[in-house]
Order: sequence, then structure tokens, then C-alpha cells
Amino acid sequence: MNVELKPSYKSAGGEKENTKSETLTESLVEAIVGGEIEPGSKISEPELAKKYSVSRGPLREAIMRLEGLGLIERIPHVGARVITLSPDKLIELYAVREALEGMAARLAARYITQEELLGLETLLSTHTRHIEQVEGASYFHQHGDFDFHYRIIKASRNSKLIGLLCNELYHLLRMYRYQSPRSQSRPVEALNEHKLILQAIRNRDEELSEMLMRRHISGSRKLIEQQILTD
Repeated sequence: MNVELKPSYKSAGGEKENTKSETLTESLVEAIVGGEIEPGSKISEPELAKKYSVSRGPLREAIMRLEGLGLIERIPHVGARVITLSPDKLIELYAVREALEGMAARLAARYITQEELLGLETLLSTHTRHIEQVEGASYFHQHGDFDFHYRIIKASRNSKLIGLLCNELYHLLRMYRYQSPRSQSRPVEALNEHKLILQAIRNRDEELSEMLMRRHISGSRKLIEQQILTD
């Protein structure tokens, strides 16, 4: 999923600069999410400008966008740094996600189209084959799991939910998934839960869809809590 960005310039030259900033933002998002730019590391504008061969204007705009996505934070007397996801922050994040995605699943059961249902069925069939091939090892470290959630969120037809879940929360969760121990994932169980959620949505059962989605995300939150206790 691409970061949704709105142009901020009107002139041809401005549009060109804005395109550079958008492209740079996407590159920096992937570098942060994948751990190439490590959590807690200081953002050096001269180093990034040199590395990505861009001027300071588009770079500063990209950094502002990253702040908006919650991937960078400014600390007084320190400067801009990549966010560090502490266990407490993750638990808060999952609590919010549980409530909002539960609502999205309820709305999806009401508004989803037949075409979208077929797309989700095909997606889960692909996921099943993938998990069998890699023994589940990389399901949560790819876009697959998020594609399922993302499509349900989009099917809710609620622009506010889509905005909240598909920007800041999406990239923070991807960042955690890429950098967390694989022992914290439960790929086979998660896939089976996805199938149950899809069945409830297909049956237009709004209450069950919400309950199953909330239970599904709650399972991931409990894994994080267990990890905190064992550390």
C-alpha cells in the first residue's frame, strides 16, 4: 500500500519538487519499516540528502510527512529521531487497532461487494499456499497479512476509519512486524482466523464479524504482553 499524500504545490516546478518529496517519503518509509534506518537513530538531513541525491527542500518535506505518519518524532534539544516502539506503546497501538478494525469488519459485512469478497477469497487461497511453502515463517513479515486487513478496512466505506488505520497505524505495525522476533507470530492460527472472519463477512453477519476481528487482534496483543512478562 502506498502512502496517501496530497500535492502542496500548484506550479509545474512545484509539482516536480512535490513528486520528488513523495518518492523520497516512500523510500524513507520502507527504510524505517525494514530497519535499514534503525529505531531511535537520529535523522541527519545532510547524510540523507547525500544518500538519496536530493536537495534539502524535498527532504524536509518528506521528513514532515514521516512525522505525520508517526515514524519520526522530534525530541527537545536532541532533534528528529526514528520512533522506538516500546512494548507499552505496542499494547496501546493494538488496543486502538482492536476497536477500530472491529468496527471496520462490522461495516465491511454491510457494504462489501461481491467482487471484493472474491478478491479476499483468492487472497486467502494464495496465503494458504504461501504458508505451506515456507512453513508459516514469513507470513507476518510480508504484506500478505496486512493486505487482508487493508482490504476489509477499505470495504468498510468509512473514510475516517480508512484514514486512521491505513496511514500511521499501518506503517507502525509494519515496522513492528518486520523487526519483531518470529516467535511472537502465530501464522497458521492467524490464517485460520482470517478465514473465519471472511466467512462471517460473506454471511453479512455484522456482529460476528466485529467479534471475530477483535478476538483476532486481541490474540496478537496477548502475545506481546506475554513477551513483556518473559523479558
